[in-house]
Amino acid sequence: MQPSGWKEVYRRGRDLYTRNLTPGRRVYGEDVHTEDGVEYRRWDPFRSKLAAYLLRARPHALFEDVGTVLYLGGGHGTTVSHLSDILPDARIVVVEKSPLAFAPLLALAQDRPNLRPILADAQLPERYAADVGRAELLYQDVAQRTQASIFVENSRACLAARGRGLLMLKVRSVTQARPAAAVLDEARRILTAAGHVVRGTVDLAPLSREHLAMRLDA
Repeated sequence: MQPSGWKEVYRRGRDLYTRNLTPGRRVYGEDVHTEDGVEYRRWDPFRSKLAAYLLRARPHALFEDVGTVLYLGGGHGTTVSHLSDILPDARIVVVEKSPLAFAPLLALAQDRPNLRPILADAQLPERYAADVGRAELLYQDVAQRTQASIFVENSRACLAARGRGLLMLKVRSVTQARPAAAVLDEARRILTAAGHVVRGTVDLAPLSREHLAMRLDA
């Protein structure tokens, strides 16, 4: 097992792994590998856009000095579980709108004390801002037409003054007709108008088609 360049993320061949916070327990049927008495979980980049991003982007301080994470769009917990491995001492507040997806998140949080699931709409951050406080990292993966605006509103409500963000821009959730470049340009305008600095954009294809990861600073 070799360091990947990202904090607490490892490589074995071409695959990414995280150190299992709950040894002996798998989350989504992932492969595990034990080395020197430590159990690692394989992180599938075809099921996790964050894993795809880590494979495609140059390493930077995404996970450094993070005490609180606000995660928008937790789904069934695939990516959330690996983030829990990476940041065992952080508080990861996971917002999910779907009751069907929320139930597995609750079950995951029973085994992982650093997770705090909240059943809420990411378009209404005022309903959970008091529970979040100020987060050093805002991660967003929601399928909404107004994705950039959702990021802006959540950053205003919950992101620390020098916080950072990662927005998984789902092009076809914004529009079926306009090209990806136009969608990206519009998102960039909305984010920069709100005072965010776009540090870089990574196309996640072919691991995740029609998804662009935008790295942002507050």
